[in-house]
Amino acid sequence: MKPQPPVFANPTPLKPAGLTRRLAALVYDWILLGAVLFVTTIALLAFRRGEAFPAHDPLYSACLILTATAFFGWFWTHGGQTLGMRAWRIRVIGLESQPVTWRQAFLRSLTATLSATLLGLGFLWILMDSKRRGWQDIASGTQVIFLGKSDTKTGHGSELPCPEPE
Repeated sequence: MKPQPPVFANPTPLKPAGLTRRLAALVYDWILLGAVLFVTTIALLAFRRGEAFPAHDPLYSACLILTATAFFGWFWTHGGQTLGMRAWRIRVIGLESQPVTWRQAFLRSLTATLSATLLGLGFLWILMDSKRRGWQDIASGTQVIFLGKSDTKTGHGSELPCPEPE
């Protein structure tokens, strides 16, 4: 029998993260992602013996998109937080407080990209939705929560869902 992923304990009601906090975390993540994409480009250039990529090279673009999707997906599926999300004390979890799956991470990434290309309408939706969900949350069956103030001894937020002990 396949072991089930841990479900996060939920002792207190979850508070949805607002748009400002999410965007601030995204700025942090874009800076880090820029560095990751830079390193990816250097590695790819090594395979081309230093020759530049032609403008609008679909293979290069696909590689960068795959790298960005893997970057966010890995963080979301391994603890629910990117570094920017940690700094702003927010976490993405499933609707039942379970960890995010790779399928959900891919859907979040795809929908967030679509939202950004449509002038951020999917992000602005957070301001209109009663549960503060963006299109990426609705499409992927996830929610972004605010963790509250950190406990100085443990580093965990007072509202931080933690995996239950096995």
